[in-house]
Amino acid sequence: MHFYEMDVKIHKKLFLKVAGWCIIKQMAKQQFERVVSVKEERKYFIDNLRNITILLLFPVHTFMIWNDFGGRFYIWLGENKILSTLIVLVNPWFMPLLFVLAGVSARYALLKRTKKEFIVERIKKLLIPFISGLAVLVPFQALYARKFFDNYGGGIPGHWKYFFTHITDFSGYDGAFTPGHLWFILFLFIISLVALEVTHLMPYEKVSKYVGKMPVLAVFLLFVPIWLMYYLGNFGGYSIGKNFALYLVGYYVLSNDAVIRRLEKCWLFLAIVFAIVTFSLVVLYYNFSYYGDLWVNFIGWISILALFIGGKKILNSKTGFTEYFNKASYPVYILHQTILVVLAYYLVQINDNTLIQVLCICIGTFLLTVLAYHVAGLVPFFRKAAGIK
Repeated sequence: MHFYEMDVKIHKKLFLKVAGWCIIKQMAKQQFERVVSVKEERKYFIDNLRNITILLLFPVHTFMIWNDFGGRFYIWLGENKILSTLIVLVNPWFMPLLFVLAGVSARYALLKRTKKEFIVERIKKLLIPFISGLAVLVPFQALYARKFFDNYGGGIPGHWKYFFTHITDFSGYDGAFTPGHLWFILFLFIISLVALEVTHLMPYEKVSKYVGKMPVLAVFLLFVPIWLMYYLGNFGGYSIGKNFALYLVGYYVLSNDAVIRRLEKCWLFLAIVFAIVTFSLVVLYYNFSYYGDLWVNFIGWISILALFIGGKKILNSKTGFTEYFNKASYPVYILHQTILVVLAYYLVQINDNTLIQVLCICIGTFLLTVLAYHVAGLVPFFRKAAGIK
């Protein structure tokens, strides 16, 4: 081989190496810019809507102590129509909204995480806190239900054994096994993993060009498949099918900028319809106890659209509230109901005035939950167990 030919080969190899490094560097730069762009464009209204919705659980679960829904609660003092109607006021949308927001958030999370990283994050954030809460927190709720309804006087070990060996209606109001309020975390974990496969088979980029052309009426009519999915995997009114549909709608539809722009143009109409159907819901329930599935799912979806677009217009800024509750809202969700049940058990024995009971239970639970959140944050094990960042 001549020296000239060797020189050409050496230069060729050197060129290929340099070109390869340039390509890798350019790809890394593009990935960095995409992540920075996502960070810069963080949609704070999603955080604020999520945080406000979770805080609604304090009055809602307090009012459950007086619900007239045909069941009981861990502590139940009889039926109160006004307090039950206040629950109905938000019930069609406040938990469904959390699944929609989770779907939207997953869309942006997967822009900066690989599939494997997303799964690991779901395990750490959802599965571990669910198992921890199920083992430690939820049995206490069932324990105080047994104390309240059955005058249970046995010890905690005996109740723990009873809790994990008795299955009835999964409510836990009789002391038997229940996931309690952690059903949301369990559902979200399952839905997140199943949806991950769906979004892998139908990537957002391929679907978005069709979704972006959806007229507003088509978006409104999405309540029909959501309502039909309600009957799939329904456990006493807790439907994994409906919430799966809501999660996917959040992922594909309400994260699509073209759809959002179209909805923003008719936000006033949405707000008016939201007000009318909410008023109708309250009147029908308070006077006739009417709460039909189709009607409720329609109201729920219209409410979600109105609140989502309204939130984008009004709540899309970072405040001290946003910063604090972005870290606190999830552990607050995990901790709040156990504290509420225990506090209510003792408070209702001290005072029999309903208004005072409501205020003391609701405000007291909030303060004690925030305190518990900060105390748990001091211990590494409890930080992981309570999902504290």
